[in-house]
Amino acid sequence: MKFLRFAQWKIEQAGRGIVGMITNHSYLDNPTFRGMRQSLMRTFDDIYVLDLHGNSLKKEACPDGSPDKNVFDIRQGVAIAFLVKRGTNTTQSPKVHHGERWGLREEKYEWLEAHDIANTDWQAISPGPRSFLFKPSDQALQKAYERFPSVVRVFSENGTPAPGIVTTHDEFAISWTKEEARRKVQMLLQTRTEGEARMIWKLCSQSQWNYERAKKELADGEWRDQVVPILYRPFDIRWTIFNPNVAVHRRERVMRHMLAGENVAISTTRSVEISSGFQHAFCTPNLIQHHSVSLKEVNYLFPLYLYPSADRGDLFAHHKPSERCPNLNPKVVVALAATYGREPTSEEIFHYVYAVLYAPSYRQKYPDFLRLDFPRIPFTSNREVFQALAGLGARLAAFHLLKSPDLDPPAARFEGQGDGRVAKSKGQGLRYDPEAQRVYINQSQYFAPVPVEVWEYQIGGYQVCEKWLKDRRERRLELDDIRTYCRIVTALKHTIEIQEEIDGLYPAAESETISLPVSMNGVGP
Repeated sequence: MKFLRFAQWKIEQAGRGIVGMITNHSYLDNPTFRGMRQSLMRTFDDIYVLDLHGNSLKKEACPDGSPDKNVFDIRQGVAIAFLVKRGTNTTQSPKVHHGERWGLREEKYEWLEAHDIANTDWQAISPGPRSFLFKPSDQALQKAYERFPSVVRVFSENGTPAPGIVTTHDEFAISWTKEEARRKVQMLLQTRTEGEARMIWKLCSQSQWNYERAKKELADGEWRDQVVPILYRPFDIRWTIFNPNVAVHRRERVMRHMLAGENVAISTTRSVEISSGFQHAFCTPNLIQHHSVSLKEVNYLFPLYLYPSADRGDLFAHHKPSERCPNLNPKVVVALAATYGREPTSEEIFHYVYAVLYAPSYRQKYPDFLRLDFPRIPFTSNREVFQALAGLGARLAAFHLLKSPDLDPPAARFEGQGDGRVAKSKGQGLRYDPEAQRVYINQSQYFAPVPVEVWEYQIGGYQVCEKWLKDRRERRLELDDIRTYCRIVTALKHTIEIQEEIDGLYPAAESETISLPVSMNGVGP
């Protein structure tokens, strides 16, 4: 970005000229760079971008499914750009030309050797005013998609989503157990100098956290009652202390509603940057960390309920369900009630949204738009379809919360002789045997059966079955850990089955949708 901006400035100073650069290709469609794309369009008369793909972070493959390789030994995809400013005064919109090449590295080299800007098959594109994409997009499909309300507008404006908490020092602030969380703070209080503390943990080096202040304010001991569970990664519950001297950026405005009483929330992202597609949704009754359900993208939390009394009283006081109110946009509720002849429950709306987010055909139909902003939700005008999808969403949520009665008996077992420790060595440790459908944690112990589709299942770029165990390398799996992993395998097996059922209903849901007020269709905050 800095090199392109410098080049743009030099051309603006000269009044005319050409910029040619070979760069990372992420700026072509990444939502982070929408302002940059708009600025380049204001400066240059012609913009030529040749996308050479090869992005292993996105697991890019050729349109026919064959391997796509990078032209360099890097993981990010590559693009060639030519930006032309002729120096003549014109009021015409800039012309943006797009080309792309897929395939093996040598094939791309041969093509590049034989082509130049004159004999390349460029496609003229018209970047839309919302995202200014430097790649072709289906304008009609985008217009249809943008008629759906953003998930931000489905939930109440009073519950505007907040990103997950950022501790700034997970090594200190995130723990495996309550006891470990308390022990860490006690150790901090016993340290004599900041240097001593930093020898133990990688502590925050930013101004938001101060060693002396933390010791002084934690000395009162109130933190002992502030130990709370947190969704650290999919299905991975850890513990933190909800105190600004431990979990520094707490996002209290939204997170307090997850502490006030019984609640459940959907976590999703505003953009998708490095995954192969949209898989970025998960539900939880707990706080979330800012990367709980996505590898790189920031996670946002949408609670089902708000506890207004929590804003006025003790943050850790347990409030009764009667004190809570639905965190849903009244306009959505009124529109659905008028359409269905009855007001759907808050839980039905929540579970319907969750089902849509897990519909494979929804994810496959709108991948480019799901990458750019918060998901948009098509609400069906068919009451029976709504109820059916809400029912499937409820089943899905129960599995993801590990509360479904169908989790027992589990679909996998833990077998073999050993100490239950996840080995660190790659050759002797965590590995998957697809033929035997076994997940080995060391040379002799394994979980089985774990079908290939379950082993490979991803949520937000995390390969769940691998990630959960990978984070426990060199740790011994206790009985509760073993039971949890078997239940995760079971939950993912049922998730895949439920997604197929959702997909059978989703086309009917989208074929007849409710028209909601235009004011609800804006980009989320």
